[in-house]
Parts: sequence; C-alpha cells; structure tokens
Amino acid sequence: QLQASGGGLVQPGGSLRLSCAVSGFTLDYYAIGWFRQAPGKEREGVSCSSSSEGSTRYADSVKGRFTISRDNAKNTVYLQMNSLKPEDTAVYYCATPGRITCYSSLTEYDYWGQGTQVTVSS
Repeated sequence: QLQASGGGLVQPGGSLRLSCAVSGFTLDYYAIGWFRQAPGKEREGVSCSSSSEGSTRYADSVKGRFTISRDNAKNTVYLQMNSLKPEDTAVYYCATPGRITCYSSLTEYDYWGQGTQVTVSS
C-alpha cells in the first residue's frame, strides 16, 4: 500500500512537503513516482525516484523547485515543494511500477495511493 499525505492550502511562493508512506513491501527495491491531476486535466508525472543508483527525474515544470527524496529505513518517499505557484494546484498521488526503474508512462505504474490535495492560492 501507498499512502500520500502532507497536502494543504499554501500561498504562492510557499512550501509544502508531501510524504508517501509505503507498507507491504520494502522500498529499497522499488521506484516511486509522484503524479498530479488538476481539475479538468490529465494526470501527469511530476517526479520519480528510482531505487537503482538513486537516480531521480523531474518534470520540466517543477525542476529547481521540487525535490524528491527517500528514506528507505522509514519506507517513505518525500516530495519537497518550494516556490509553489497557483498552477501547482492539483491532487498529488504517489505510485510504484513494482520495479526498480522509473518510467515515463503512467500505464507502467500498477500501484497507486490515494491522493492528497495541494492548493496554492492567496
């Protein structure tokens, strides 16, 4: 299971840290991705952390503002979001493809957590 948390209401320019707590499997061997879906839009990839060599990837829209990290001992993956913009408003989800590698296609992700709402507004 994956459980996302940490969302909330924040002003533009503010920060939030999302957490994805994993249970039922060992995080060491699995990639974890963060995704988001804004109202009326398709779900899109935000960031991913591969358990292979600790590689990470980011969508262009969040590069330099968001940072993904993992604490394998706590079975938790984090998404630190800084300099938030109104266009970052969305429901954020974490998911795993059940393998060590990150994938660009959402269809590769078989296991999803429930979402957490992030609202950026003044």
